[in-house]
Amino acid sequence: MTSDPTSGNGSQPWLHQKGEVIQEFGTVKQFPVGLSYEARMYSCQRLNKVLADTQILYGLYKKHHWLMRGATFYQLHLVLDQHAGEQLELVDTLAERVQSLGGVALGDPRHVAEITSIPRPPDGVEQVPAMLSRLLEAHEAILVDAHDWAARAAGLGDDGTNDLLVSQVIRTGERQAWFLAEHLVDTPLVRV
Repeated sequence: MTSDPTSGNGSQPWLHQKGEVIQEFGTVKQFPVGLSYEARMYSCQRLNKVLADTQILYGLYKKHHWLMRGATFYQLHLVLDQHAGEQLELVDTLAERVQSLGGVALGDPRHVAEITSIPRPPDGVEQVPAMLSRLLEAHEAILVDAHDWAARAAGLGDDGTNDLLVSQVIRTGERQAWFLAEHLVDTPLVRV
């Protein structure tokens, strides 16, 4: 039995709603944040790119967390999960910055896949050093872009985007890359 949502039954959800797009991706609406349209448009475009790459990095961390193998399984399993959580926090912060500038944050994973520059990993399980190297390469790609974009945002007077990129994206990425790289150091076994 289907009930008519206009019949006064307030507990019936209005299912299968459709709506028109009220703001296209790649546009910015006017917000009174003291930045020019050009600065906000540029920052939103660049932030959506780092947002896409960060969402992919988050996914890589979770994949490698689940697929970890070997003698350092437990330690790496925990580190990768912690790093994934930190990347997820960055995803939310980046998306909210885009929104606060009047833009439209990238959210659909299919759209993320179209925009990211991070290469797709194999569907199967790689050896541990290859998984860690893949994470390091993704970090470096994000860090190179973030350094460039932070400087350009500062030049446009967008201190908020500059601060986000420097204090959160860059600092988090550099720390995480350091932790991963130290796991790839060849340490000799000490025999007693």
